[in-house]
Amino acid sequence: MLHMVFFEPRIPGNSGAAIRLAACTGSMLHLVEPMPFQMDDTKLRRAGLDYHDLAHVKVHPNFDDALAQIPGRTWAFTGHAKTWHTEVKYRDGDGLLFGPEPTGLPDYVLDDERLAGHLRIPMRPGLRSLNLANSAAIALYEAWGQLGFAGGV
Repeated sequence: MLHMVFFEPRIPGNSGAAIRLAACTGSMLHLVEPMPFQMDDTKLRRAGLDYHDLAHVKVHPNFDDALAQIPGRTWAFTGHAKTWHTEVKYRDGDGLLFGPEPTGLPDYVLDDERLAGHLRIPMRPGLRSLNLANSAAIALYEAWGQLGFAGGV
């Protein structure tokens, strides 16, 4: 199983879309607090449609708790990385770590020695970033595809 980690997500709709993504791919979604919304937020529920009961989601009080739940390596996604997300050989149990929508991952998280490395999703120059849920989908499908879409049809 692959793991998506949203560090202190701020937009409920993106987390709702990630819940749906987790259900569709059989991955685990880890949400790291603090979050400015509750799991019963209507925007989160709407974006996740009726997939909430089909998804594996865990809310963590802090980054350390979330990282302890990832059995494999954890890859941090940042626009500051040199390595593309397609240049890594993903393994079952790996975690894909994404930062909050307006700022990305803070330096203290990016500097954490427990991370396997930093990855980026390529895009045209001069643009700030992709949507969080879209970034997670791009990365997760690359990793899942490398694992042969295990459990998929």
